[in-house]
Amino acid sequence: MTALRFLYDCDPGADDALAMLLALGRPDALDMIAVTCVAGNVGLEPVVNNARRILELCGRQDIPVYSGAARPIMASRGRLSIMHGSDGLAGSLLPAPTMPLAAGHAANEISRIARAEGKLHICATGPLTNLALALLLDPQLPDFISALTIMGGAAFCPGNTTPLAEFNFAVDPHAAAIVFDSGIPITMLGLDVTRQATVTEEMIRQVQAIETPVAAEAAHLLINYGSKDPCLHDPAAIAWMLKPEIFESAAAHVSIIAETGPACGKVVAAVSERHLAGRIPNCLIVIGVKAKEFRSLFITSLGKSFQVQA
Repeated sequence: MTALRFLYDCDPGADDALAMLLALGRPDALDMIAVTCVAGNVGLEPVVNNARRILELCGRQDIPVYSGAARPIMASRGRLSIMHGSDGLAGSLLPAPTMPLAAGHAANEISRIARAEGKLHICATGPLTNLALALLLDPQLPDFISALTIMGGAAFCPGNTTPLAEFNFAVDPHAAAIVFDSGIPITMLGLDVTRQATVTEEMIRQVQAIETPVAAEAAHLLINYGSKDPCLHDPAAIAWMLKPEIFESAAAHVSIIAETGPACGKVVAAVSERHLAGRIPNCLIVIGVKAKEFRSLFITSLGKSFQVQA
């Protein structure tokens, strides 16, 4: 099987870091060719530092990291999450990174890499600012993106940042609106499914039993981040790319409310024929997961490729 080449756009963040560990643990199936960073869970400087800290932990300094948007498109500053600690990695003891940032802005690099690849899969688990900027700068970019796997939104359930909006879409609703209007095939893993992908005490014990530096960091994140938010939001997006058969989904036409007000950042998802009113679905919304199989996939992947670091 040929590994799926993909670009990871993220805002690490503990759950982004766990998603990176999951993806990097499966080089047989996933080939992370670049990381682009956006301010989100924490500010841009700790975000780009955290992405490199995780790559260095995994011995993957060959993957370039690009710095991107430090703020949303239409706001002078974005929201920050209180769930990830001041450093974004729940007080991790990982050292400061030594690998340099790659030259170039994330938005420009998304366009360049997509054109070089011909057809690029992108997984985005933070605010969608980098991708929206790339689409604005390069109107032909959708022709070079095969698919987007996005963690964000809340289609059929309450939000976690406002009553109606999930964090990533609440941070930059205009960016989310641009992306969903792009015509690119999108799979959205929002709170509808990620609230089912939860940490358990048994999962933590099994990760600790692997006894490698990577697993130790994963256990730290699961314990210290999971005590505040037990949902493995961003790893669910990677798990979908690895094993979509353990998930349940529904085709929908999705639009994002970007106007200022209590509904800003809300996902409007039309699923039924009546609500579609002739519109073609533009998104596959993931709505369910076999949680036990998800946790097994995560644990197995951590133990699969990092034993050399023991």
